[in-house]
Amino acid sequence: MGLMRMQAQALWQQCLGYLQDELTSQHFNTWIRPLQAEGDEHELRLLAPNRFVMQWVADKYQHRIRELLTDLCDLQPPHLKLGIGSRRTVSNPRSKASAPAPDSLVQDNLVQTSGFSTSAQAAAARYPKPPVGRVQTRQTKPSTPAAAEPSQVIEEAQDAPIDEKPLAAPKKTAKKSRAQKSNTSLTSKSATTPSLDQVPTKTKTTKKSKSAQAHLLTSTKKQDKASQAEHQVPLLAPCPEVIQEAQADPKHQAKTQTAEANKGRTAAERIQAYTRSVREHEERQRQQRSPYTGKANTSTKNSSKKAAALPKANSQLNLQHTFDTFVEGKSNQLARANARQVAEKPGGIYNPLFIHGGVGLGKTHLMHAVGNFIQQQNPQARVMYVNSERFVADMVKALQLGTINEFKRFYRSLDALLVDDIQFFVSKERSQEEFFYTLNALLEENKQIILTSDRYPKEIAVDERLKSRFGWGLTVAIDPPELETRVAILMKKADLAKVHLPAESALFIAQKIRSHVRDLEGALNRVIADAHFKRHPIDTDLIRDSLKDLFAVQEKQIGIDNIQRMVADHYKIKVADLLSKRRTRAIARPRQLAMALAKELTSHSLPEIGTAFGGRDHTTVLHACRKIRALQQELPEIREDWQYLLRLLTA
Repeated sequence: MGLMRMQAQALWQQCLGYLQDELTSQHFNTWIRPLQAEGDEHELRLLAPNRFVMQWVADKYQHRIRELLTDLCDLQPPHLKLGIGSRRTVSNPRSKASAPAPDSLVQDNLVQTSGFSTSAQAAAARYPKPPVGRVQTRQTKPSTPAAAEPSQVIEEAQDAPIDEKPLAAPKKTAKKSRAQKSNTSLTSKSATTPSLDQVPTKTKTTKKSKSAQAHLLTSTKKQDKASQAEHQVPLLAPCPEVIQEAQADPKHQAKTQTAEANKGRTAAERIQAYTRSVREHEERQRQQRSPYTGKANTSTKNSSKKAAALPKANSQLNLQHTFDTFVEGKSNQLARANARQVAEKPGGIYNPLFIHGGVGLGKTHLMHAVGNFIQQQNPQARVMYVNSERFVADMVKALQLGTINEFKRFYRSLDALLVDDIQFFVSKERSQEEFFYTLNALLEENKQIILTSDRYPKEIAVDERLKSRFGWGLTVAIDPPELETRVAILMKKADLAKVHLPAESALFIAQKIRSHVRDLEGALNRVIADAHFKRHPIDTDLIRDSLKDLFAVQEKQIGIDNIQRMVADHYKIKVADLLSKRRTRAIARPRQLAMALAKELTSHSLPEIGTAFGGRDHTTVLHACRKIRALQQELPEIREDWQYLLRLLTA
């Protein structure tokens, strides 16, 4: 039975290690540390000091403790019970024979023999109490049986309400022990205090007489302590396992080494040594702080634990960004379909998934949607969303604190890593190298990786090794939304905001705002705010008045002349060439591309666009739009030029 109790204690100590890593120090010290464990291989009983602590642990932490027991036990985990009580008893008052600490009331039922340090008490707390024996003093007195352990009240914190009350017996026993100790102390002092005639009379105050008096008082105190130690001996015999554990405890060994090192030192030298050791300890604690969780670095402590029991990563996912709230259109249809396949089968053929497109087109929304879907399917999955700047900051902090191994272990233990805006890795060689090794480690374990950028992978000025890894899986683009998609986005946002938006009003905004989704959301929010302030329903007049400055900026930024200038600069030709009658491919292809962009990004009609391009007919403009749409499917270079110019014009 003693071995089974030791196994229960050891199991609870392992659980404490995990809980200390997962919880903040305040929560752990308030709710978990006061719990005392006992039981056997079939049942683990956790005793709380009061009803409030027990109910709180049952509500907040009982489920997590059961999970840890299941993970730590190879076979059937022990049944968990919560209750109120204590596995400690109050022993008779006693003093230590040669311990350096002063006499005090001993409330712990574990033995504290001569020369037994506090580390022995800590070790004894992990073992069952040895059997209570009979005690004899050094004088010839009849032995008295030691008090047996008081019964403990175990209250199961299960589904039934808790009606029992905690025991109050230990407090009464403690009061009695204080009284006994007081009487014993008075008796021993009266027995060892010298009589008045033994104290030298005070005649002439000389240095010799003062020295004699001081020597007499010192000897009196020593006799007093010796008398107490002679009449009081420990009630319990030390357990051999406890002594062995205490001697092997690092704290006990450190205390022994410190005592040996202090031999022959002066008081000043001891103070200097103690100050130096405190500073070294604080420095080690500072270096062991994690740059990710703010908790102590436990990479060495937990290196042998199961990977599934690692602290759950703070995913940083936005729960509002899901596939249901993502508005699908022609511009993002392919990207959404591929992202959904990755979410359903993470770590498959589309690994890594690289999504690129302009600002505010939905790349981040899709990334969060994949992460949320993975966690819905598998709540235990370790998913992490991070932008490249956060990754670099974490790595720099880890290098400064000397916790780079924990940094690597944290990121390489994820089930899905979502990195946003990787173009910020440019000119950061050390971060690129570490990110490269992290990608390799995750890809070898078939862990899903999703990357986003505002440009095509080959256009990012990073290491060629990283570019090759980006192209391993699937690269998909998101284009600026077309008119129908912009209208659908506005209607969806208005529905989420529970605001009535007429279809003609949504169409009017979509025709004027042609850049990206964030501009659409900002315009809609301004219209809703003005409608609430003016207490006026949303209509075309209200929209025109609310967004007149924004409409002016949009018309100025994306005009036909601006499109012609951007296309001419990209293809290294003159704007006059686009307006000329020349039909060579080097001129005709950019002219068709500029016409298609004008049709996509402006509200001008086909005849107006044809007139702006040298007085051409509207059928020429229509043919150019169809030709560019077909060439995007056939020629990758045309598709890349189209996406690049769209990003420049809508940025």
